[in-house]
Amino acid sequence: MSFEQQLDLYLRARFTLIVLVTAEEERTLNSIKAVCERTSPARPCMSWDVADGFQTIVGRGPAPAARDPLTALEAVDKAEDNVLFVLKDFHEFWSDPRIKRKLRSVAQRLKFTRKSILVTTPTSQVPQELKDETVVVDFPQPNAAELETVLEQLSQTPGVKVNLTPLGREKLVQAALGLTTAQAQRVFAKAIVRDGVLDDRDIDLVTEEKKQAIRESEALEFFAATETPDDVGGLGVLKEWLRMRERAFTQEARDYGLPAPKGIALIGIPGTGKSLTAKMIGGLWRLPLLRLDIGALFGSLVGESEERARRALRLAETVAPCVVWIDEMEKGLAHGGLDSGTSTRVFGTILTWMQEKTAPCFVVATANDISSLPPELLRKGRFDEIFFLDLPTLPEREEIFTVHLRKRNRLPQDFDTGRLARESEGYVGAEIEQAVIEAMYIGFNAKREFTSEDISAALGRQVPLSISQREVVQSLRSWLSEGRAQSASFQEVQEAEKQFVPLQLE
Repeated sequence: MSFEQQLDLYLRARFTLIVLVTAEEERTLNSIKAVCERTSPARPCMSWDVADGFQTIVGRGPAPAARDPLTALEAVDKAEDNVLFVLKDFHEFWSDPRIKRKLRSVAQRLKFTRKSILVTTPTSQVPQELKDETVVVDFPQPNAAELETVLEQLSQTPGVKVNLTPLGREKLVQAALGLTTAQAQRVFAKAIVRDGVLDDRDIDLVTEEKKQAIRESEALEFFAATETPDDVGGLGVLKEWLRMRERAFTQEARDYGLPAPKGIALIGIPGTGKSLTAKMIGGLWRLPLLRLDIGALFGSLVGESEERARRALRLAETVAPCVVWIDEMEKGLAHGGLDSGTSTRVFGTILTWMQEKTAPCFVVATANDISSLPPELLRKGRFDEIFFLDLPTLPEREEIFTVHLRKRNRLPQDFDTGRLARESEGYVGAEIEQAVIEAMYIGFNAKREFTSEDISAALGRQVPLSISQREVVQSLRSWLSEGRAQSASFQEVQEAEKQFVPLQLE
């Protein structure tokens, strides 16, 4: 059901107090006007704000004179039947007990009329006294069709040159998803002013503008999809699982009857590539990657954290199809705490969204500490699969050395990667990368090319996590051996991992 259909239903059902959560006042008023005009006969509609008082939106006749909110509510109470009153930014007066009481009384009396009050506000926080009288509606962000209309209107402006291919036009609109209509209009205009024409080259500019808009949401961060499977060493089973779902968000998959994948949980030892894998998925599937910063969700005001979580998740759905990356989720979603239950409520909001979402948002959740995660998070249905990232095997370590040498413009065949892989038993990918970097410093300061011996020496100076945190690592690996997750490593080592033998290192 669209917003306009939903609003029409509420008005016909005589809902007397509707709180509409939106930051787009102009687009909101246009939608409200369209709903009122489609009613037969047209439903009269008036708006009120503290600066201009009452203004007629639909219908004729003089508007009441009222500049203060108390007088405005009295005018609503005395007005003729079948009028929709839009009160702009009326939440600013909810802290006044007189206005709060008056609004509640008027809303109760309107039940016996065909009048309704609609409050537009950027926040969904409603005073406790008004909750029983109120229905809260979220105004959706513009979809692709609405952004296409914005682009079309701009194209018809005299002097504006548009030179978009059909595919470029589609990609430009797709890139603008997540922006408000005003933001989209501004970035389209900016692209035209920059080089005098709007063409396929401006897709990157729109993407950059979206990054900024997403960053302003406080809890989401936009990552450019640059990593590929070649940038991730090992994890063959996980890579194959992802490749099988590479076309899962296409219309072809929908026509076949496939549901959009829900997401995966990446559990395991720190430094094994969980965050890198999340970035790689965005690059492999060529989808926007949004990182949900759990810490940024928490605010000081009552209800602010839950509101930020809902706003961030709504924005992610608007940008969909996309990958939503929740990094180290145990730090923000740990059960309990001394925050009066705020973390639990935020966790509940995210958990419900993961279960009920219909938008194609693929969730990649990473965690190092399993013990602090509530059991309901990892049950089947929340995720399509739970993968465990273990200490890399011998072939995986050799592949990781190859990846990091190639990444630094060195030929892997110039190094004894087989020997280095044997010497690095018990090292995770991040420690192997650090050994390569340390070897480069050795060679750089000696004014020569670094060698396998330099990498070997760097490995010898490190104390790997598998030794310094032996108990933690073995506890995590025991979790895998109990069959609670699927190994992300090569198929040929899975049976050995099921027959788990504690790691023995000198």
